[in-house]
Amino acid sequence: MRDDKENIIVNKTFDFALNIIEFSEDLYEAKRFPLANQIFKSGTSIGANVREAQNAESKADFIHKLKIAAKEADETEYWLLLCLKSPHLKSPHEKLISDLKEILLILSKIISSSKLNNFQISSFSNFQI
Repeated sequence: MRDDKENIIVNKTFDFALNIIEFSEDLYEAKRFPLANQIFKSGTSIGANVREAQNAESKADFIHKLKIAAKEADETEYWLLLCLKSPHLKSPHEKLISDLKEILLILSKIISSSKLNNFQISSFSNFQI
């Protein structure tokens, strides 16, 4: 059952998705359609998978969904770094990349902590780094 208490990773990934939408729109306006679509898909998928993990059916399911979110975050980082390094593409704001690095760190900590025997999904509602 989902716990609707304040949840740092759910909130951070939702806010990140909103910022990704904005950056994707900038790329779309610059006629970088394939890249805009890739960044949009992977960047918004992070939060969708984190949200889905909140309804996990088991410990393994919870970990699996968060691992998918981490993979999507890695992919998003790749696309953002391409934009950052290419002289022909719009660079993302530094905050977008730093927010993504923070999300990756939080996901990594939750995944590793979840592997402990005393795992409870609700214990991550107020997770802080």
